[in-house]
Amino acid sequence: MSEKISVRQICFILIAYNAATKMLLYPTASASAVGNALVFTALFNLVLQTVIIWAVSFLSSRTDKSFFQLLENSFGKIAARVIYAFFALYFLMSAIMPISEQQLFVHDSFYDTIPSLTVFLPFFIFSVYAGVKTFTNVGRCADMMLPVFVVTAASFLIMSVGQADFTNLLPVLRQPFGKVAGYSLSSLFRFSESAFLLMFMGYYKYKKGDAAKLTISYALGGLVVIAIMASFYSLYGALTPTRSFALSNISVFFPVIGFVGRVDLFFIYAFDLVALFATVLHIQMCVHCLSFTFNNKMRILYSLCVNAALLAVIIFTNNNYTGLHKFIGYWMWIPALLFAYLIPILAWALRRKNK
Repeated sequence: MSEKISVRQICFILIAYNAATKMLLYPTASASAVGNALVFTALFNLVLQTVIIWAVSFLSSRTDKSFFQLLENSFGKIAARVIYAFFALYFLMSAIMPISEQQLFVHDSFYDTIPSLTVFLPFFIFSVYAGVKTFTNVGRCADMMLPVFVVTAASFLIMSVGQADFTNLLPVLRQPFGKVAGYSLSSLFRFSESAFLLMFMGYYKYKKGDAAKLTISYALGGLVVIAIMASFYSLYGALTPTRSFALSNISVFFPVIGFVGRVDLFFIYAFDLVALFATVLHIQMCVHCLSFTFNNKMRILYSLCVNAALLAVIIFTNNNYTGLHKFIGYWMWIPALLFAYLIPILAWALRRKNK
C-alpha cells in the first residue's frame, strides 16, 4: 500500500474528530428533542458504536488485508467496486450535515453581519485540496489537531463547570422511554465512525493491544461530548433549545470574560479548525472510495465532482436548515445503520484467506 496511517493517528482521529462534529448543533438538537435526557441518548449511541468500533478493530488483528481486498477475495473485483461505490455515496450523504453545521457555526460565531453563504464559500476551496490527500496526510493532520482539541475541550469544560447547575439534569429519565429511544435511533447517524475505521483497514500495521487502544480512544472522545452536553444543559436548563451552538454559549458566564472580554473566542476559533478537518474527512473517504470504484487515481477529478455536488446541496438548502435537519433526522439513520453498523459486523464473514 502506498498509503499508510499509524494506529496512534487513528486513535487521535477517534478522539478529536469523533467529538468535534458532535459538539456543534447536536447538543441543542438533543435538548430540543428529549430535554434533560440528552445525556442518555448520547450515551446509548456511544456504547453501541463503541462495540462496533471494537469489532472492526479486532477484525484487523485477524487479517492484514484492506476492506476492498476482503470484498474482492470474497465476491470478486466487480462486486467490490460496486460496494465501494455505495460507500462513496454514503460518505457523500454523511458530509451534508457537518458541512451545513459548519456553515451555520462560522456565521453565528464570527461573521453574523455577512451572508453565511458568502463567508463559507472558501471552505470548498480547502475541501477540494484536502480531498485529493491520502491517508498518510490524514494521519499527519490528526497529529496536529489532537493537542488543539485537548486544549480547547478542556478550556470549555473549565469555563462552564463552575457556573453549571447540574440539578437541571434531574429528575433522571423523566422523558417517556419511547421518545428517548426514538431520538436515539434518529441520531444514530452522528455515531458512525466505524465506517471510517473500515476504510482504514489494511493501511495500518496491527499490533497486540491495538483493538483496545482504538476502542478506548473512541469511548474517550464520546465521553468528552457527553460532558459538554451535560454542562451545556446544566447552564441553561429548559432554555437550552433556544441556544443554537453549545460552544459559543457554554462559556459566556465565565467570570474572567466580564473583566477582559470574550477570550473564549480564541478557543472557539481553534476548535473550529479541528471541526474543519473532521468535516473534510468525509470528503476524503468519498474520494478514496471513488478511486477504487473506477480503478483510477484521478483524485482531483473526484474531489471536484464531490465538492460540486455538496456545494449544490448547500446552495439549495441555504436558509432552510430546519427542513434539512428534519429530513436527515428522518432518513439518515437508515444508511448509517447499514454502512456503520451492519456491514462492519458482516465483514467478519468475508474470506480472509486467499482463494
